Amino acid sequence: NKLYKVTFLSQGKSIELYARHVTSSALWGFTEIGELVFDPPDAGRVIDPTEERLRDEFKDTTMLHVPIQAIVRIEEVARRGALAIRDAVSGDKIMPFPLAPPKTR
Repeated sequence: NKLYKVTFLSQGKSIELYARHVTSSALWGFTEIGELVFDPPDAGRVIDPTEERLRDEFKDTTMLHVPIQAIVRIEEVARRGALAIRDAVSGDKIMPFPLAPPKTR
């Protein structure tokens, strides 16, 4: 089974997902991304809030059809890494929840 890391732009964000199926879509100008790969919720690991957010966003998705101009990169990889949501301009990771500022003395 091949595994792909797909990075694409959506609503001002750069999203990195892993999928088993990537091909040209029957819809002209789109790339078809399917069989999204997430850790099972009971994997016994620390919960990654980014993964939970993406899993929730794409929970009912069987196939994504992403415009080809929104695709940043498609990589065939040996194993799955962490998922990410980044700011499309700066490339900084976007935290799915606000972090409290450090306490000052």
